[in-house]
Amino acid sequence: MIPFNKPFLTGKEAHYMYQAVYTGKLSGNGVFTKKCQQLFEEKYGFKKAIMTTSGTDALEMAAILCDVKPGDEVIVPSYTFVSSALAFVRQGARIIFADSCKDNPNIDPDKIEALITPKTKVIVPVHYAGVACDMDKIMDIANRHNILVVEDAAQAIDSYYKGKPLGGIGHFGCFSFHETKNVTAGGEGGLLCVNDERFIRRAEIIWEKGTNRAEFFRGMVNKYGWVDTGSSFLPSEINSAFLWAQLESLDTIQARRKEIWNMYHEGLKDLAAKGCFSMPDMPDYATNNAHMFYIVCRNLEERTKLIAYLKENEVLAVFHYLSLHLSEYYKDNHVGEIPELPNCDRFADCLVRLPMYYELNDEEVKKIIDSINELFK
Repeated sequence: MIPFNKPFLTGKEAHYMYQAVYTGKLSGNGVFTKKCQQLFEEKYGFKKAIMTTSGTDALEMAAILCDVKPGDEVIVPSYTFVSSALAFVRQGARIIFADSCKDNPNIDPDKIEALITPKTKVIVPVHYAGVACDMDKIMDIANRHNILVVEDAAQAIDSYYKGKPLGGIGHFGCFSFHETKNVTAGGEGGLLCVNDERFIRRAEIIWEKGTNRAEFFRGMVNKYGWVDTGSSFLPSEINSAFLWAQLESLDTIQARRKEIWNMYHEGLKDLAAKGCFSMPDMPDYATNNAHMFYIVCRNLEERTKLIAYLKENEVLAVFHYLSLHLSEYYKDNHVGEIPELPNCDRFADCLVRLPMYYELNDEEVKKIIDSINELFK
């Protein structure tokens, strides 16, 4: 069976984890944590990069930093992972779900302004498949209405919008290093990017369980104590050591993933041209980090047949998100009418993800392409 995902190992992970163990500091914010943070600040120009235990934790830190309170409204695309909304629900926010674009699963920027009220505090664009949302439109809307923007860049490492790195455009950017992402911190891990200097000091305090311990270690205060809210967002040094091995090979990993993505695109373009399904829409303003390759079938029945047919041929393909505005939790806790979001629902019913990982070889990619072509004949 060709699996859907397989985390790639560079060969240095265990070596760096060994080093981390013998530094005598395992609790985080050691050598490897600093290395990872420095790379993101220097390579991508993020003002402040802070390692977290997961992408969810990065979003939760952002929600605290946005000072979201009960009754505030946060605009989130419905076609996303639950963490994009849950981080703000935990602060008491009311989630206002937005529809996807017609041609891709990203939030439709032309639908956002109609959702804004005096209670709107945050907009959360999610860069699905590592492909950028239209950030000029989103930032213009946010600036005109004095709203904060938290980029959910969980899938978007090393991807750009008009030459700007994703995660570095909004007030905050949140990344995930889960085992299904392009690089991993050993299964779980995340990163919060703070792009507005107003929030940097408080971000460190929240990161350090509500204390000013980071300032103490830099010699800025002679003792530290409890000064704000916070939590245990800091990852183990072992996770950062694992991630550092991956980041050292980021360019190599990205190059191979793009080769696989291009093979899929070339091998399936004829079927797409015939209208059998659609392939990823790549706007001119966005780059492709090859986080995933997906196709969008014409209906739920055809998607179900495709997934079953591939499984019969020893290929594991999967569907992705279910519409959050139709979820059991939201139905039981929403205020007002449940919105109609047809584009989101179409992707929930019709999108299928094909295997995508570094060690997927050319013969396996060809087998997957051939199987899809056989079915649609």
